[in-house]
Amino acid sequence: MAKEKVLVVDDERNIVELLKFNLEKEGYDVVTAFDGIEAVKLAKDEKPDLVILDIMLPGQGGLEVCRQIRKESKIPILMATAKGEEIDKILGLELGADDYVTKPFSPRELIARVKAILRRTSIRPEEQEEITVKEISMNLVRHEVLVKGEKVELKPKEFELLKLLATNRGKVFTRDFLLEQLWGYDYLGDTRTVDVHVRRIRQKIEEDPSLPKYLKTVHGIGYKFQYDEEG
Repeated sequence: MAKEKVLVVDDERNIVELLKFNLEKEGYDVVTAFDGIEAVKLAKDEKPDLVILDIMLPGQGGLEVCRQIRKESKIPILMATAKGEEIDKILGLELGADDYVTKPFSPRELIARVKAILRRTSIRPEEQEEITVKEISMNLVRHEVLVKGEKVELKPKEFELLKLLATNRGKVFTRDFLLEQLWGYDYLGDTRTVDVHVRRIRQKIEEDPSLPKYLKTVHGIGYKFQYDEEG
């Protein structure tokens, strides 16, 4: 079985070497880049399974790198932000990042997040189901979503969130539960991450995202997937 490949992007060489050492110790192949331009090229040429991307990069910042990668690929992206850069975290998620980690972070924490992302975004051969609810159809093998017969592009984490809700139609999930299930670790109670992903999904599958017919908010609790006519 081929090793999973991780692209590490940071202009601080000591951080890159530390992450490379710990990732390789866990059995991953590691490719490294020290600026944004090189990162975009390697993401295209090396086709990694995951990208660890620092926001503060020389020449071309991490947010722009994230944007460019997302134009061509659904590679999971884990962004690293300095403490207190909340706006960058939100922007990163809006641009398609799957997760973020705040510096300084421990190698153990980062490895846990890498494993969680790869576990959640991997395609399992045994999954042969297709879910259809009114005008929305999800192919769980190809990770495809159709709305009125037209394909819509969901990021890996968006797909996993919609899949969890759609396969449990009508069941209400708390934000904390969704964080634990989809991110696979203690996310420090930052439930805004769920809200950001729900907002992005609604923009892609709902006719009017401000009046969703499928992905519903249950005020004070969390979210559920239930078509209006289903009650």
